[in-house]
Order: sequence, then C-alpha cells, then structure tokens
Amino acid sequence: MARALGDPAMKLSSVLLPACWLTTALPVPAAAMPDVIVLVRHAERAAEPAHDPALTPAGEQRAHALAQALAGLRVNAIFTTEYRRTRDTAAPLARALNLQPIVVDAKAGHVQAMADTVRAQTGAVLVVGHSNTVTAVMAALGGPELSDLCESSFHHAFVLYPSAEPPRWMQFSYGAPGAPATLGCL
Repeated sequence: MARALGDPAMKLSSVLLPACWLTTALPVPAAAMPDVIVLVRHAERAAEPAHDPALTPAGEQRAHALAQALAGLRVNAIFTTEYRRTRDTAAPLARALNLQPIVVDAKAGHVQAMADTVRAQTGAVLVVGHSNTVTAVMAALGGPELSDLCESSFHHAFVLYPSAEPPRWMQFSYGAPGAPATLGCL
C-alpha cells in the first residue's frame, strides 16, 4: 500500500532518513580522556582517630614530596575521597597549582565512580586513593590488574597513559623509601 506525502509517517521518515545519513557522515569527536593519570595512595596516617585520621609528620613530608615530584607535570585536576588523609596528601600540590580537589565519595561503587569522573577530564590528573582502591581504579581506567597496596605501603605512584594502544603505565617511588612488600600486595 502506497502512502501519501501528507501521511505523518511519510513526513517523519522524510526528515529522519536524511538526518541519519548526515549524522553518520560527520566525524565523531574523540571522548574526553586525560593524557596522563597519576594514582597514589594517601600518605602515612596517624592511628587516631581511627575513622578519619590526619597525616603523621612522615605523611606530611611525603605529601610535600609528591607535590615536588609532580611539579612539572601541569596537573589540571586532582581527585580525592572525602577522607582527610587523601585530602591532606593532595593539599600541597593543590595549593601550589591553585586547584580545588574534586571529592569522589568512597562508598559502594567508588572505583567505577572515580574512573568515570576521571575519564571526563583532559590533560594531567592526580588521583589520591586508598590501599584497596588505587590499583582497582587504574584497572578500571584501562591499566593492568595489580594487587592491592600493602597496608604499610605509601610510596608507590602509578602513571597511566590511557590513550596509548594498549594503555601504557609505569610505577615510581616518591618520598622516603617505603616498607618492603609482603606476599599478596604491593
């Protein structure tokens, strides 16, 4: 059965078909993604208060060492969790660069939420996390699947280049030497 041009279905298809052809012919912009992502665990924390401790003097020194290590990178976004130890670790670099860290709550779904938030950035990004989230976030961003960090490990920094095919990564230490790894963690 032939449809008349006045038929609403014909009018709609006469508009939609050319629009579909047009959109498939246009180049699709690349998704936003940082050029480089640095992931670290928060620096050494005090024992008390147990829920949300500040950094120890050694942790404060490590936070300053992180700022020095990343000084030439031109970080344009910093991500932390709501916990003081992550915010305090990022603070020296944030002050030096006049940046306000973006807080991503450490709750159920944190790893994916952090990865999604970081993916929306461009340039160089710092993520300050926890022993059980740093390597998981790196894997969610396309990096390798590594063991969690040891509870006594605060010196590792992971650098991920997510736009490389396959994504490239490297690891370096910053600040005072860290404790040796134990079986099952970095």
